[in-house]
Amino acid sequence: MKLILTWLLAACALLMVAYLYPGVQVQNFTSALVAALVIGLFNMVLRPLLVVLTLPVTIVTLGLFLFVINALLFWAAGSILAGFHVNGFWAALLGSLIYSALMLLVNAAVRSLLAR
Repeated sequence: MKLILTWLLAACALLMVAYLYPGVQVQNFTSALVAALVIGLFNMVLRPLLVVLTLPVTIVTLGLFLFVINALLFWAAGSILAGFHVNGFWAALLGSLIYSALMLLVNAAVRSLLAR
């Protein structure tokens, strides 16, 4: 239940990112569902590997390189999916920041909703 609710709200968050920022385009809710799934899989599988591989750079930049990793994964999802498009690295950086902030709100809402 929690996973499906989070996935649906993640798709809504992607639609909100596309609404708030013109550098990210999502065609419809189905495309947002697929994009949320792919972004989640990238964050679960690729992100830990990239974080470990780039640990020296991350330490030197005091953790700011993690924003670059998030942007690259967001951009990669936009480049492999048909209904989800990101207009370059800087759009991916800003889009991933907005998406991360919205997902913080989603996770907090789901946690408080299911705690009752």
